[in-house]
Amino acid sequence: MAEPGGYNQGGRAPKASGGWNWIKNKNAAAVQITAEQLIREAYERQGSAQTAVRQKVLDGEELGDYQMRRRREFEEGVRRNRSNMGEWLRYAAWEEAQGAVARARSVFERALDVDARSQAVYVKYAELEMKHENVNLARNVYDRAVSVLPRVSQFWYRYAYMEELLGNVDAARAVFERWMQWEPSRDAWLAYVKLERRYGEAARARQVFARLAHVHPEPDTWLRWAQFEEAEGDADRVRAVFGQAIDRLGEQFMDQRVFVAFAGFETRMREPERARAIYAYALARLPRAKAQALYSQYVRFEKQHGGAREIEQAVVGRRRAQHEARVRADAHDYDAWLEYARLEEEAGDRARARDVYERAAAAHPRVADKALWRRYVYVWLFYALFEERTCGDVARARRVYEAALALVPHAQFTFAKLWLQYAWFEVRQRNVAQARRRLGQALGVCPKRKLFRGYIALELELREFDRVRRLYAKHVEFSAASCAVWVEFAQLEQALGEHERCRALFELAVAQPVLDMPEVLWKAYIDFEQALGNDDATRALYARLLQLTDHVKVWVSCARFELRASGLPAARAVFERGSQRLRALAHGQEPGQEREQHNQERVALLDAWREVEEQTQGGEPARVVAQMPRRVRRRRELDDGSLEEYFDYVFPDDEQGARFKLLAKAHQWKQGQAE
Repeated sequence: MAEPGGYNQGGRAPKASGGWNWIKNKNAAAVQITAEQLIREAYERQGSAQTAVRQKVLDGEELGDYQMRRRREFEEGVRRNRSNMGEWLRYAAWEEAQGAVARARSVFERALDVDARSQAVYVKYAELEMKHENVNLARNVYDRAVSVLPRVSQFWYRYAYMEELLGNVDAARAVFERWMQWEPSRDAWLAYVKLERRYGEAARARQVFARLAHVHPEPDTWLRWAQFEEAEGDADRVRAVFGQAIDRLGEQFMDQRVFVAFAGFETRMREPERARAIYAYALARLPRAKAQALYSQYVRFEKQHGGAREIEQAVVGRRRAQHEARVRADAHDYDAWLEYARLEEEAGDRARARDVYERAAAAHPRVADKALWRRYVYVWLFYALFEERTCGDVARARRVYEAALALVPHAQFTFAKLWLQYAWFEVRQRNVAQARRRLGQALGVCPKRKLFRGYIALELELREFDRVRRLYAKHVEFSAASCAVWVEFAQLEQALGEHERCRALFELAVAQPVLDMPEVLWKAYIDFEQALGNDDATRALYARLLQLTDHVKVWVSCARFELRASGLPAARAVFERGSQRLRALAHGQEPGQEREQHNQERVALLDAWREVEEQTQGGEPARVVAQMPRRVRRRRELDDGSLEEYFDYVFPDDEQGARFKLLAKAHQWKQGQAE
């Protein structure tokens, strides 16, 4: 039951009949109100802000009452919350505004009794005394502040600034001396230096820098000191400062910025040889990872002041540092090692290049995974070529090859390129027997197709055809299913004029039970017989091949051969046989993808036949066109019960056969009715 006012106990409007959908018109209102309009109207309807009531004091009695009331309020406030320094500061500021400086000072003292480490109270207290020109009292406040809080820099800065503002430089210097006893940060020392420089006390500033370098022996300290001495115009002192920095910092804490600044100073003094010596000294001692900016500056310096040789050395040094960083980050990045070694080779430093190759070879993969070893082997290959061609050290190159072969785990995998490059190396040294021994060892340990082909190519270059035949015999034993090997072997015999050997090889090949690409083998065999002009043998090969396969390309190739050998009638007979054969294959299959494939092959055969009839003199293209099928759209039911549309070919002879079957069934039905 609804409560009075149209709302229930939950504060919600009662439901209309049918649920909450009691709003009939849900269209947008004609006038839309934006959020900006809502905010503006709310601001306009907002009441005016309440302002504090201004009390007008007419005589001294009213002023006394007002001050008494306000003091009572402040006293109540600080009594309720003594640790609230903001209330104390407002109390003191009000007393100062009333001209009661003594009362304000009393408030500050009471606040310091509550919290003697409040920085804001000290600052406002000192400002009060300075505003009313109570210099000695302000000094007392700052003395108390720096005594209680000696690590707060702003008190020292304000104290020294006040003394300097009063013209009392000695007092300001005394303040800094008291501060320096606490060994503050470098910024405090630099402020002391600036004070001395403002009054022309270069010697005092130099002493401050010396003390700063003892307290904070950091690169930035020495750099600021060197800048000061350079601004004073004393080059010998600048060099002395940089020398002390290098001695004090040492190699462990040395920063490249010190050397860059030192070399830059010598460059500005027109001493390029000194600057070059500084760069050389720094590059020889600093780690490459910490000297990137130094290398960049050195390259820029050499481009400005050096010759072609110096510039090249600088560029090589910079690139050397980059490669060092890469190989240190990833010792198994063999591309980085090879680029590094190539850089040293181009620079002409054979010792460095050999050292890089040795370091790269030592970083071999720890897992017997060929994917990880594939790039690593190139390190040995390029190393051996470097020793052979660049250094001319044949014995060292041979040792490199031997070490590489001993390191590779041939039981799991091997690299044919390593064996072959070693063999060709021995051939270049006129040691063919050693090359053959190594390749024979490779075939015995881990035979591979690439090894066979490389060994065969070597013997072909040497014109050792008997050895080539023996290698091919081993190769076909190793991979009897490879048609490419059989074809290469047969082509070798054909090139040598051994036709009977070639034919025997082809016969052995086609007799193999398993072949990876038999079509390549049969094509090579047929091409061989055609090249010799043996039409009968070619025709016999086509007959044998058509017994094994009914591929449309074989039928077309056979027909084109008959066209060249015997003429159009023979080719037409082959096309007829092929069409009938494909038709029989299509009819022997149930409706489906295999039947569609045979129909498509038959269409391709008819297209090739029509092309032959059109291009041959005396041809009859209309004869073939009459056999071309119609393309129709049909439906078939899938396994899930759905229907699928597909295109099929309907040949004229298929339509005629279907019509005869329909008439035969009608005649049979009629005879059954008569009986």
